[in-house]
Amino acid sequence: MKDISKMNFPESNFYFKTHEWARIINDKIRIGISDYRQDQLGDIVYLKLPKGGTHFRKGEEFGAIESVRGISELLMPISGEIISSNPLLINEPELVNKYSYQDGWLIEVKPDDLSDITKIPSKKDYLKLLKEKK
Repeated sequence: MKDISKMNFPESNFYFKTHEWARIINDKIRIGISDYRQDQLGDIVYLKLPKGGTHFRKGEEFGAIESVRGISELLMPISGEIISSNPLLINEPELVNKYSYQDGWLIEVKPDDLSDITKIPSKKDYLKLLKEKK
């Protein structure tokens, strides 16, 4: 596993306490998992993601991620309706390991309230949380 100082955490993202990230793209939110989480999981082999039109509230489970180390849940960092799941991940779930902030994103959401994203920790706060875990 990599040291936190060698991991990538883009400034433009917000980071949920369970290691999902969220980024504003126009009037929608793109969600994925952080470099830290993909590193902890190891090789990702399967993803269960929701279909468009499904609504989730902040903190609800929206899917699951399976890696060589086991299966874990994916939680919504913001309330909203799923617009789409990343179609590239159907045949290439390993993109989450390689490009967790680019081609490895998980879902896009139409948020109930776009301003709620400011309630999700920033990169600075997320890094503080990770360092406290050590």
